[in-house]
Amino acid sequence: MIDIKIIADEADMIVNGYAFKRCKEGYRVLNLNRPDRATVLSLDGKVLETSMDDIEIRIVINYLEKNRKFMEE
Repeated sequence: MIDIKIIADEADMIVNGYAFKRCKEGYRVLNLNRPDRATVLSLDGKVLETSMDDIEIRIVINYLEKNRKFMEE
């Protein structure tokens, strides 16, 4: 079982219940309210791997596009 608190603490950004973390592929995103829903996005926002439906993916991509500046080093 995953520890949601640890994931949230290690996240680079949390927006509306989604934890965003930079990784070598681009970004890992986890729905903190539904931990079985996750996705990996490339640096340019393309879906590489997911367990989210199309609507949730679009929501996550929009959050990333609007808030990417907060994740820059």
